[in-house]
Amino acid sequence: MSRLTAIALSVALAAGTTVVFGQDKKGDADKGKEVFEQCSVCHNADSVEKKMGPGLKGLFSREKMADGKKPTEANVRAKVDEGGKGMPAYKDMLTDEERDNLIAYLKTL
Repeated sequence: MSRLTAIALSVALAAGTTVVFGQDKKGDADKGKEVFEQCSVCHNADSVEKKMGPGLKGLFSREKMADGKKPTEANVRAKVDEGGKGMPAYKDMLTDEERDNLIAYLKTL
């Protein structure tokens, strides 16, 4: 095998590995929908209409959340973790995986 062929194969292998690992997204939206069931008491998933808390349809495409912050993954996670204004904190009630799944689901709304 020539040196050039060996280098080309190495680069192709590295690129292929990056693509496979790059597809490993955080969270499972289907499982997140199950986690959301406990949230649906206070939040609508299919509209922006307020229940006890704001409706979450299109959350990640909004300019800002009810607290005025941009709806980034980090800000939504912080709101889920810490709660506030009547919303309980879920940091100790949900596992990291459940929170990842919930956020993945919220991104589909």
